[in-house]
Amino acid sequence: MNLSPEAIEAVQSELKRFAADLNLSDDQKSRLKSALEGAREKLDEIRKSNPDITRADVVAKIKGAREPLRERVVAFLTPEQLTKWDAEVSKAKAFLGYAA
Repeated sequence: MNLSPEAIEAVQSELKRFAADLNLSDDQKSRLKSALEGAREKLDEIRKSNPDITRADVVAKIKGAREPLRERVVAFLTPEQLTKWDAEVSKAKAFLGYAA
């Protein structure tokens, strides 16, 4: 993956937070890191290929990418961890000012 140093730092920060909040095993941490890197890379690609993209368009594209990320985490999170994951995603959506 070709992530910038800032993107790598953002992924590591999120990974640390999720690892603590969800009490992840080492294997889960590794798998979540890969999933977050993929999601971050997709966001960077959207921004790079659409330099004049509006915030609303970025949000719409992120919504489209959210389901594949969730499918990846469903494969390795326990039901309790998945409930916490979904709660965090809902908080993020509310914070960013959009629903669904």
